[in-house]
Amino acid sequence: MRYFEFSRPNSLEEALSILSQNPGEVRPLAGGTDLIEQVKQGRHEPKIVMDLKNIPELCKLDWDPTEGLRIGAATSCSQVYQNQIVRTHFPAIVDAGMLVGSIQIQNRAAIGANVCNAAPSGDTIPALLIYDAKAMIIGPRGSREVPLEEFFVGPGKTVLEGDEILMELMVPPPNPRSHSSYLRFIPREEMDIAVVGVGSMVSLDENGSCSTARVALASVAPTPVRAFHAESVLTGNRPSKLLIEEAAQNAVLDSNPISDVRGTAEYRKNLVKVLTSRTLTNCFESLGQTL
Repeated sequence: MRYFEFSRPNSLEEALSILSQNPGEVRPLAGGTDLIEQVKQGRHEPKIVMDLKNIPELCKLDWDPTEGLRIGAATSCSQVYQNQIVRTHFPAIVDAGMLVGSIQIQNRAAIGANVCNAAPSGDTIPALLIYDAKAMIIGPRGSREVPLEEFFVGPGKTVLEGDEILMELMVPPPNPRSHSSYLRFIPREEMDIAVVGVGSMVSLDENGSCSTARVALASVAPTPVRAFHAESVLTGNRPSKLLIEEAAQNAVLDSNPISDVRGTAEYRKNLVKVLTSRTLTNCFESLGQTL
């Protein structure tokens, strides 16, 4: 492992100063559960590892009924999924946050870091995508908002420049009469990488038809993706077993999985159908729909 300096700024201004003076040579650390292993393996060779956990703006968890949820980039998974507001309004984020490693890891690992790691298998990403989350990015030149769908450019790669960091994730308030669910398949009982992950969110209108539907997939493409074909099947229609089955079949059209040691492409496509069906069923039944 290459020698690196360790920095722990106490303010956002101090962190931005370090980034501007060392563009492209700083690796932010919001949890470290992935980064430390990557540095050991030589996948990253930073000049400076900068711990963000001491910066108040990056450790917040704020809720406004009009604006929605704001998750600081260094806020731990356990802080998020234990929050009553999150548990009430964003069940898929709770589902996903509780799957990031062990409880000990969840107490350290940050949802923002899981996003910035940009692994196609990242569990929290589909749960954020189905809520149309945005990334607030900050650097020496100012701040910018990026829809989370546009944040990922490849495996392990994001739109972040070398002197920028993720400041927070902004999640709009959910629609009335909505519910969400996230499920993944792993070979072992716990603490494994998703072979496939699926997050679904639906909302119903006053007639019981599906007014909004969003489905997002993990581990089936170079980046997490939205399953727009499945969403179009659901929107405007009354929920039923047949509708869910059709949506699950169409979700496969937005996947482009590979075959590797954890499963073949065909196996993953079948898992997309199964998990899409299960998450949608969870959502509709939680809203009191008889299927």
